[in-house]
Amino acid sequence: MTRTRARFLTPDGTSFVEHRPEGSSTRTALLLHGIGGNAATFEELGNRLAARGVRAIAWDAPGYGRSRDPRGPVDVVDQLASVISTRRWGPVDLIGTSWGGVIATVLAHRRPTTVRSLVLADSTRGSAVDTVRAEAMRARVAELRALGAEELAARRAGRLVSPHADDDVALQVRRHMSRVRLPGYTAAAHFMASTDTGPMLAGLDVPTLVLVGEDDVVTGVGESQLLAERIPGASLTIVPQAGHAAVTERPDLVAAAVIDFWAAHDG
Repeated sequence: MTRTRARFLTPDGTSFVEHRPEGSSTRTALLLHGIGGNAATFEELGNRLAARGVRAIAWDAPGYGRSRDPRGPVDVVDQLASVISTRRWGPVDLIGTSWGGVIATVLAHRRPTTVRSLVLADSTRGSAVDTVRAEAMRARVAELRALGAEELAARRAGRLVSPHADDDVALQVRRHMSRVRLPGYTAAAHFMASTDTGPMLAGLDVPTLVLVGEDDVVTGVGESQLLAERIPGASLTIVPQAGHAAVTERPDLVAAAVIDFWAAHDG
């Protein structure tokens, strides 16, 4: 199927990359990257979804990629919900990886009519589940300020991928992290450090797929299993030979799992 790729900017300064099939699309999927990523995290996954007739839209969160840096406190969940409403995308199929999965969970909780389905990839309940994790997340801001993005990526990016990852993919993940900026990263870290979605999970009433790389040592398989157990009706897929960056490492397997998940619920 022929498909097109385009970038656009909303009036609030948020940048999106759209992977769109020619002709009518079967659904709109909104792709939300992690704390060390940007819209390019989903380049290959977006292509694969568009090839299956899906309009896949990946955002650069505020302060990431080509989006404007936040000017003061920003509620990214409300900002995202506003864009969905203004552009009449909803209900959308949310695909969030890591921090993006936490945003997606909160959005599904706050605005359930906005969300058609939920895919949580290598995600978590947030860092406010205990004080140790919350403080460790806040400490990342000082680490970025002291080291700079290039050195932060050199130190951290290797843990995001599986030992089986191709060198090119590992370099791509590192390159994404090397482009983080302090304003966006700070906002993301504070969001994570102040968020615990645990109390929300049992009340989610939206079809949910939890995905995790079998080699994820960042959030881990156990955390994804917990999400799948606590969200009513959720299913769990463990992606082989993938780490925390499974959506970038194995876009083929992730796309297949997502398409099968949607088909099962559409049926």
